[in-house]
Parts: sequence; C-alpha cells; structure tokens
Amino acid sequence: MKFTKTLVGALLTSAALTGAAWAECEVTLKSSDTHPDTYPTVLAVKSMGDALKAETDGRICVEIFASAQLGEEKDTIEQTQFGVIDLNRVSLGPFNNIVTETQVPSLPYIFRSVEHMHHVMDGPIGQEILDAFAGADLVGLAFYDGGSRSFYNSEHPINSMADMAGMKFRVMQSDMFVDMVSALGANATPMPYGEVYSSIQTGVIDGAENNWPSYDTSGHFEVAKYYTLDQHLIVPEVLVMSKISWDKLTPEDQALVKQAAKDSVPVMRGLWEAQEKLSEDKIRAAGVEIVTDIDKTPFIEAMAPVYEKYVTDDKLKSMVERIQATE
Repeated sequence: MKFTKTLVGALLTSAALTGAAWAECEVTLKSSDTHPDTYPTVLAVKSMGDALKAETDGRICVEIFASAQLGEEKDTIEQTQFGVIDLNRVSLGPFNNIVTETQVPSLPYIFRSVEHMHHVMDGPIGQEILDAFAGADLVGLAFYDGGSRSFYNSEHPINSMADMAGMKFRVMQSDMFVDMVSALGANATPMPYGEVYSSIQTGVIDGAENNWPSYDTSGHFEVAKYYTLDQHLIVPEVLVMSKISWDKLTPEDQALVKQAAKDSVPVMRGLWEAQEKLSEDKIRAAGVEIVTDIDKTPFIEAMAPVYEKYVTDDKLKSMVERIQATE
C-alpha cells in the first residue's frame, strides 16, 4: 500500500473539525497520543475516526489530542482506566507492570524480524495479549508498529558481539534493557533521550540504539556513523479503549469500533514503512556505514539470563515458546 502526501493531507484535514462539528456527534471519543499530528499512529487513529463517522452517519466521532496534550503515557493510562480518556495509543513498555502479558513482546530478540512480529501480533497470540487488557479495565483494540531498534555508534562497525565489548551505549531507563546490553558484553548507560547527541559527540558514551526515523530525526547519525541492523527490539505499540467508555456503547457500536481499529492497522503500517524508507535513504546518502549481514544467533543465545530473570511465570514461558515456534 502506497501513501502519498495527498493521503496524509486528507487524514490531517479530516480531523480538523470545529467545535460546532464535534457538537453534531452523539458520541465523541477522546483519543490521546504522545506523538505529533503527522506521526503514523496519530494518522491511523484519524483514519479510524473517519471510518466510524462514515459508518454511523456522523453519530460517532473521534477527537484526537496529539503531542502529549493530555499527558505522558504513564499518566494517560490511568486517565483511560477511569474513563477520562476514551482511546489511547501507548507503547507496551509502560504496560509491563500492569498487564504482565505485554512483557513478552517487549523482550529482546523475541521477534526474528518485523514480518515475524506481524505474524505473531496479528494471530491468536496477539489476540490473547489484547484480551489480557480486560484485567486492567481496558479493551485492547489493535497493535501498531514501533519500529525495530538497532545499535549505532561512533567508534567502529559492529559485526559480532566481540565488537561490542566494553562499549558504552545509552539505553532507555529500563532494567531489562540495561541487562540486555550487559549480556552482550557492553556497558549500558540509562539517560534522557535529549542528552544522547552531545554525549556521543563528547565521548561520554559510544553510541545508542533506536529505529531508522529516530536515528534520523535526532541527528544521531551525524555523530554515530556506524549502524548495525541487529533488530534487538521490535516492540509493538497498542491502541486501547477505556472499559468504562466501551460499556457505554451498544454491542453494534462496539463491533464498529473494533473493526475500525483493525482496519487502521494497515494504514499505520503503510505510513510507517514510508517514513522508514525516507529516513533510511537520507542516512545512507549521508555516508553512514550500515551493517546488514550479521549473524544474530550469538546475540539471541546471550539473552538466556535475561529471559530467565524476566520470564518467570509458566504462562509467559509458554507464550515465549509459542512465539519462537511461529513461522
């Protein structure tokens, strides 16, 4: 599916309703996202809103509050549980301590590729994880892409684990990700995202890890010109609805919401792929050395102690085995 500037413009324009237009809707679902207006997840929810409005002859509308207008992800989760926010697009990380099943797709190297992640999350395992949100007073609607994260650095190409020995990498402030980097023989340095550029530039750290668009828009490729596509994290994001808001809908409207959310997934993926391609082309043109031919097997095997530490429940162990067995 190809996504043009015309389509993106149409999605943006369709969401620019006036106060009077919102008043015409019998049901207005308030949706939160920390990303800006033009981000693929925001545009996908806008397409969902368009579909709902069309299917209900303008009776149900979705009003999106992007750019963290309603708060950061952790805060918006609680607001969604209480029904203050109706719809919410959130990364899986903040849910790890709330919905234990979300820990599994957050594990390093759990997915062999983006395609493998899609097969898993689009199938029964993904539905099982969506169903688990019910225990947190939420309704899991759909999974979106969050990109695949890989290592980049300012020192040399990484072709094997040996090349990572002793190197300092910035990671998100997560115990699991600290343990992941340590298991690979490197040193993890948790720090705010905004400090990474200057820290690489001054040698405080050797590199970091992220997806193509973030590596691009942050400018990190300017100071860390070696990028190894090991795809250690391919963590999906999730669109959830407040159970309180859900219960106010008729069964017929609930079915429409579920279908509109499902139909928004290929929209999001198409927009994300287009953004990734733009960023990759820009980075390659800048002369960054990209390592694509890497044997991931030693990296995956090195995760054994990480899995042992974080996957302790029999149900989660079974889910890991089923994901690994998925073609």
